[in-house]
Amino acid sequence: MAISRDPLDKLSVPDGTEVKEVDLVTAGDILIGARSTVDFGVRGRNVLAGESVEFGGAIEAEGDCRLDMWCEVAENVLVGQDAYIGERVHVGGEMKVAGDLDIGDDVEIEEGFEANGWIVIRNPMPTIVFLFVYLKHLLLIGEEETAQQLVSEMLEDDDAEADVEPLVIPRNATVSDDAWRVSTPATIGDDCRLHGNVRAETIDVGDDTTIFGSLRARGDITVGEGTRIHGDLTTRDGDVTIGAESRILGDVASANLELGPDAEVDGTIRARGEITMGTTEREPE
Repeated sequence: MAISRDPLDKLSVPDGTEVKEVDLVTAGDILIGARSTVDFGVRGRNVLAGESVEFGGAIEAEGDCRLDMWCEVAENVLVGQDAYIGERVHVGGEMKVAGDLDIGDDVEIEEGFEANGWIVIRNPMPTIVFLFVYLKHLLLIGEEETAQQLVSEMLEDDDAEADVEPLVIPRNATVSDDAWRVSTPATIGDDCRLHGNVRAETIDVGDDTTIFGSLRARGDITVGEGTRIHGDLTTRDGDVTIGAESRILGDVASANLELGPDAEVDGTIRARGEITMGTTEREPE
């Protein structure tokens, strides 16, 4: 995983992520910044959430689950390894932990909890806060190699999973069936299937992805090849680039517009600058 000076500086949706009924499902880890709202349940490898994160569904973590203080989970929490639960966390369902449970004061679990390993009642270190503060300190003093090694140890369980990027939701974000709202850039990978309008600083969508919603950004919007957007593409100050064989089922409004070969826009095109249309190269006879 490549890192920057702020580990939560953008919305990053890895390849293959899907919204399945009421759950947001990804193959890798899930990192969620403080004071964010995720109306879905989440399913992934390790789940790490900052302070005061709200979940509208259940949490299913194949590995560890770490919830900092004041988190709210509407349904069950199921953990394949260890769980670290900060003080004043509220869980609307039950909690089942296959490994150890480290739990803080004033935690409310409405339907009870069980763990196959040790149960320790105390105030566990708010791990996600510590991780990000420590990472920023390492980067500020120029220890980029050490910081990269720390991220690798935290987010990669074995060599087979080393290339799986995490799903990262930045601080103060809102993720729901209606809209994905962030004040940062947004990157959505290949072969994803998402529901909800995307609102971000800039938006970069990969290949063969389907989004049931519109895209709106202050800056540039880029759509990869073979992608389908069921909504409008609108930028305030940026350009729009639409890859080959992609289809936009809505209007497009931008400064400049670049359309790849066989790209389609079903609605109205409004471009204040240039419109460039690619053509399919003819095979030599």
